[in-house]
Amino acid sequence: MGWFTRKKAAVEEKPDLWTVCPACKAHVYKEEWQAALKVCPQCNYHERLACTERLALLADEDSFMEFDADIRPADPLKFSDAKGPYADKAQQTVEKLKLNESILTGGCKMNGRSVVLGIMDFRFLGGSLASGTGEKIFLAADYALRHKLPFIIFSASGGARMHEGILSLMQMAKTCAAIARLNEDGIPYISVMTDPTTGGVSASFAMVGDINIAEPKALIGFAGRRVIEQTIKQKLPDDFQTAEYLQEHGFVDHIVNRAEMKDFLCRVLRYWKEN
Repeated sequence: MGWFTRKKAAVEEKPDLWTVCPACKAHVYKEEWQAALKVCPQCNYHERLACTERLALLADEDSFMEFDADIRPADPLKFSDAKGPYADKAQQTVEKLKLNESILTGGCKMNGRSVVLGIMDFRFLGGSLASGTGEKIFLAADYALRHKLPFIIFSASGGARMHEGILSLMQMAKTCAAIARLNEDGIPYISVMTDPTTGGVSASFAMVGDINIAEPKALIGFAGRRVIEQTIKQKLPDDFQTAEYLQEHGFVDHIVNRAEMKDFLCRVLRYWKEN
């Protein structure tokens, strides 16, 4: 009979039009979310960005030249856990993200001024600091030193990549040494902390900028809230380890909205040039 053989009409799938803010749960049109640079218009929550997305907001068009793109994760310990070898996990991440390490480095122009940029990507194994990450930061700082260019790093990290053991931890000293050379030569180094900036990154190059900047409400700290509370046997403030809390206590100089970041950095660099 006809109704047994009649083909079911195809149902057209409509694209999802909304984005839900992870912080306040407000529903925002995706077009509005993108136009606002992934910043919630209700609560000013700044969503995490891929390094390429952030680069597009900072560099003048067609001005970026990547440094040391061939540096990849090392596996000195032949590390393996219940989820499998670290080497396999790193390779899968490289293939998925089309990114060889947790930081993108290079030279570019910002409003016509030449700078050296380092942009961490939290998607790459939690933005962890490893031997390859530290090497790229060191080489970028060395380029800035040789060419007398300002160096800016955008941090987004869960800390040191323990799969590489002591070689990961020694990058804290290595990166700080590279930045100290810039300081000795009077070359500006600006640190911009985004959500999250924690662990060995917050305890090294992220906190030693000539000026330390943060995006609003970014998580910034070393150990986690629960670890600290269990250690000191005290309840921490609700805003503990936020950019605003750190600014209040003198660890962050300025909190800058994403849409204003490029112009703010250029004003800071113009001040350095004039003085």
